[in-house]
Amino acid sequence: MSEMKSLAKDTAIYGLSSIIGKFLNYLLVPLYTYALARTADYGIVTNIYAWTALLLVLLTYGMETGFFRFANREDYDAKSVYKTAYLTLLASSTLFTVLVVLFRQPLASLMGYADHSEFVAMMFATVAVDAFACIPFAYLRYQKRPIRFAVLKLLFVLLNIGFNLLFLVVLKRNDVFYVFLSNILATTIQTLCLLPFTLPRGGRFDGSVLRDMLRYSLPLLVLGVAGIMNQTLDRILFPYLYSGDDAQTQLGIYGACFKVAMVMMMFTQAFRYAYEPFVFAKHKDRQSVEAYADAMKYYVIFSYLILLGVIFYLDIFKFIISSDYWEGLQIVPVVLWTYVFQGIYFNLSFWYKLTDETKWGAYFSLIGLVITLVLQVVGVPLIGYWASCGSSLVCYFVIMLLSYFIGQRKAPIPYDLKSIGLYTVLTIALLAVYYSLRIWVISNTWAMMGIGTILISLYVVVLTRKDFPLSGLPVVGKYFKKS
Repeated sequence: MSEMKSLAKDTAIYGLSSIIGKFLNYLLVPLYTYALARTADYGIVTNIYAWTALLLVLLTYGMETGFFRFANREDYDAKSVYKTAYLTLLASSTLFTVLVVLFRQPLASLMGYADHSEFVAMMFATVAVDAFACIPFAYLRYQKRPIRFAVLKLLFVLLNIGFNLLFLVVLKRNDVFYVFLSNILATTIQTLCLLPFTLPRGGRFDGSVLRDMLRYSLPLLVLGVAGIMNQTLDRILFPYLYSGDDAQTQLGIYGACFKVAMVMMMFTQAFRYAYEPFVFAKHKDRQSVEAYADAMKYYVIFSYLILLGVIFYLDIFKFIISSDYWEGLQIVPVVLWTYVFQGIYFNLSFWYKLTDETKWGAYFSLIGLVITLVLQVVGVPLIGYWASCGSSLVCYFVIMLLSYFIGQRKAPIPYDLKSIGLYTVLTIALLAVYYSLRIWVISNTWAMMGIGTILISLYVVVLTRKDFPLSGLPVVGKYFKKS
């Protein structure tokens, strides 16, 4: 139980920074949707950020997870592992930046932005800086410095918001260029502030360590590329697949509505930041499988709670974006379920990482990529962004099941399927009641939010009575012991 408390503490700190950061970034969504001249402009932002997410995976090539793996092995020197990863990422990121500057025009033409090569140059250079910074940030997590990690992550958010407000609001520079300029300025300043805390001290660059890390990490690169393409391919391919003349406008609507579901992504990301170093450190303990099973159960329980909250209060969450984008709000529940499956798949993925059979992760991701690609190529010309979000849902559901069944054969973990199944059935039942009342009985928005509050309360009652007794809470728990 002490391990769960430690995990919960780190998750809370990482989560607080993630939630605050993402919430502040929420403020950029209405800013962009109101300040940018056209809905299509937000489509450009959505498209280019999807490209940068893919490039970030390519430029880190699995070294972040590789660092955690080898830094926690007793037969490797942790300082040498870190210095090797640090210098390798520095060299590859620098080389990539030089190539982007030299070939920015052909790249921009290929992406459909021949008249704006500066967009591509700025954002791809930003990705290179981010890729290098991944290892120093991973080092902070390895050292269990969640507060320092959180402060530096929030620094970027505050700088990015500040520059956006300066350019778009104060100076009235309502152009996409200034969105990307704000990003590169904030990223550069954040990285400069990060370096003094993470410069390699001791150890040495070790070619044999690098070979071992690459041997372990390169299959993760295939996994990572396929995985991030499963997440971003919809926004990368949409302008090429959509049959209408308003592709960027529709992409802008889709991208903005995706932001509404970011609460679930915040939780998944916060859990991942704390869970990954916890798992590799705990792997030294022979009783670790019980801890993994508990972590999975509590992840599912609280992800369902977040899903219900966003859906039942969607009439409030929708004001995050301009009313020009509301026509796409119906995709939000689909996106939320996708995040749930993605988080479960992430939790399941550790069986092949800990057994060094990372090839399985590549297999699952490639299967998911094929599903995503086929469904989008077939569906986007017919039903637009509904095919984009639907393909992601099917992709993660399938690879989640594959990872579970194969993982239970290779490295069985006694997951509490009874409890997970109970909460799944409960969540679906509450959603069924909510939608039945909303469609057939009650049309008043406030009345439906009241119904949603009652339904969430029922979920919380089950949660507190079965798996999360209020008496276990710090400080206030003593007031609930008698009940």
